[in-house]
Amino acid sequence: MARKRRPTMEDVAKKAGVSRTTVSFVLNGIPNANIPAATRQRVLQAARELDYIPNVQALNLAKGRTMLIALVLRQTPEQMSADAFLGEVVRGSTHMLEVQGYHLLVHAARPGAPFRSTYGQLVRTRKVDGLIIASPLINDPEVEVLHEEGTPIVLHGAPYTADIASVDVDNIQGAYTAVRHLIDLGHRRIGHISNAPLSYTSSRDRLAGYRQALAEAGIAFDPALVHEGAFTDGSSVEPMHRLLDLAEPPTAVFIGSDVVALGALDAIHSRGLRIPDDISVIGFDDVALGRYLRPKLTTVRLPAYDLGRKASEMILSIINGDPLDTVQVRLPTQLVVRDSTAPYVL
Repeated sequence: MARKRRPTMEDVAKKAGVSRTTVSFVLNGIPNANIPAATRQRVLQAARELDYIPNVQALNLAKGRTMLIALVLRQTPEQMSADAFLGEVVRGSTHMLEVQGYHLLVHAARPGAPFRSTYGQLVRTRKVDGLIIASPLINDPEVEVLHEEGTPIVLHGAPYTADIASVDVDNIQGAYTAVRHLIDLGHRRIGHISNAPLSYTSSRDRLAGYRQALAEAGIAFDPALVHEGAFTDGSSVEPMHRLLDLAEPPTAVFIGSDVVALGALDAIHSRGLRIPDDISVIGFDDVALGRYLRPKLTTVRLPAYDLGRKASEMILSIINGDPLDTVQVRLPTQLVVRDSTAPYVL
């Protein structure tokens, strides 16, 4: 049986009704080529329909690029596998990169790992063209060093310096909205279990939103009501038990991640308590599983797909030398009220 002929750039040009040079400019992402948007889309559509696969090695050699972007996660592989939110972020990043001929490499950089075994080496050894660093730490000298060296970097999370590109949700406002919802239901004794250790920017900002809502309502902050989670469902079990063991336990709890909330829900049920009759629970992220829990989980919705897409869009602009419209992008959150929160009744 004869082997099927592999589509060529000339085939794409013929199908799209353009020159081979135009196809080359579009597929190679040549900046300042003045290709109309409609023509660019026609070329990309023709390439997809023909299942055209460019000669990656030749392209990389010509452009001096690997055509790989690393999404670096400050989580262990075990924490990554438990993070349902991450899948949508990866999907958004991948879709944006594929259009430009790039591929996404997901890299787990264990928290506390030595400098040379983490993401710095990915760029220094020319394994990738740029880094999207998710869940950045509040103080990460390695990020600053790489930025000063001119490494293309986008932080998926709030930065600690104003000149490093970043995309994130407004974690402070999202957490504030969640806790304000509980306060409006009459709750005054509100616990908090973070999504991650408080050395991470996302958990720090969500704690800030929690405290802001309490302060505005005239509720004193009680550190005994705050405990750390660590990305996984199991990380909230013991913290939830500690909250329930307090002499005056909370009537509601804000948990900084829907996935982390799962363990807390199990701990509550194990005590024979009912949600929301005995205690209200609100999560954060709005991952799909929350809609199928009983009761359905009240949460704060994050645009995970858009976060991934925007991070990839920004890293490609930096690599191509294009100016960013906004260095620090913040996407809005949305309160989603379901069945796990209810008015406080004496």
